[in-house]
Amino acid sequence: MRALALAALTALAGCARGERSAATPATMVAVGAPAPAYAATTVAGAPAALADLRGRVVLLNIWATWCKPCRQEMPALDTLQRRHAAEGLTVVGVSIDEPGERDRIAPFAQELGASYALWHDPDDRVSSTFLAIGVPASYLIDRDGTLRWRHVGPVTADDPALTAALREALGSAAADSTAAGTASPSGGGGTP
Repeated sequence: MRALALAALTALAGCARGERSAATPATMVAVGAPAPAYAATTVAGAPAALADLRGRVVLLNIWATWCKPCRQEMPALDTLQRRHAAEGLTVVGVSIDEPGERDRIAPFAQELGASYALWHDPDDRVSSTFLAIGVPASYLIDRDGTLRWRHVGPVTADDPALTAALREALGSAAADSTAAGTASPSGGGGTP
């Protein structure tokens, strides 16, 4: 019965890939707890880490080029980046594509309208670190490094639960622009 439940969750999550390494204890990825430490490289090959983004609100999204739901959500993630960058949001898309795919990731994402930060984790450490059971998976981390929201499956720019979590993490300026449906000026996504 447990195996059936896990298979159903994986199917609902979007796309799944192979076996995961030993998982981080669940308490480390609970909403309200500190987000786990995590580092990868940018698609340009430079080191990148969540610790470097302390003081900003981070929407960490795990994705892959081979995942159809991931492709469908990229414009929504870009909308969120553009809408809330001025309030301190940084969207980070972590690709779990294979090592030989690095040069393909940025053009692929740009073709789908993603102008936010792109990291590459070909060993898929991010999934075991955040206990993701498939992709896409998203995690909202506040300015102090606390996990405020998580979601398995594609997100939309107007998701009520995400909007509420963003409002809380970003403060009242984000609540006003989200409620009014207006876009805030973008500080630019780019690749750190």
